Amino acid sequence: MKKITYVLLISCCFMFSTFASEQALDVPIPELKNYQVNNTKMVSSGLPTKQQLQQLQKLGLHNVVDLIPGDRTEHQSLIDSIQLNYHNIAVEWENPTLENFQEYVSVMQRFRQNEGVTLTHCRVNMRGSVFTYLYQVTQLHIPEKVARQDMLAIWQPNEIWLGFIDKVLTTYEYQNKFNRTK
Repeated sequence: MKKITYVLLISCCFMFSTFASEQALDVPIPELKNYQVNNTKMVSSGLPTKQQLQQLQKLGLHNVVDLIPGDRTEHQSLIDSIQLNYHNIAVEWENPTLENFQEYVSVMQRFRQNEGVTLTHCRVNMRGSVFTYLYQVTQLHIPEKVARQDMLAIWQPNEIWLGFIDKVLTTYEYQNKFNRTK
């Protein structure tokens, strides 16, 4: 009986700590465009300022994935100055690729081995919301409809991005592809 009580107590503590961690991330970050808590280890947003990154860092942020193409030297220097792990994947707005997503999966798997939370960002969290949706469905096995809600709270993907979503889901053999009518 003591073992059962102990197991139940430990289980409750774990569930509360997971819920509390997610709740801790779910605070307003002033003027951070389209900030979303995807789970206890993942958040996404538009382009953050140094102050916003520092606020997220206080909530457990350790890693940043930047999906904006072009020269990101200044942004990387900012991230380095506050001692966060950084990776840039140059995702062209008009041409997101399967290779971009495969690189994202690799980076996310590496970052998941680290402590802390990972922020995926782009300019306004349109790219980011698609990448976090796809990652949750294909890698974390979150139900597609649940993951889709986060993405649709940010935007309704256009034809280019719907094609990208279909390609990724097909590649990862996800049978219930994104429903274009919803």
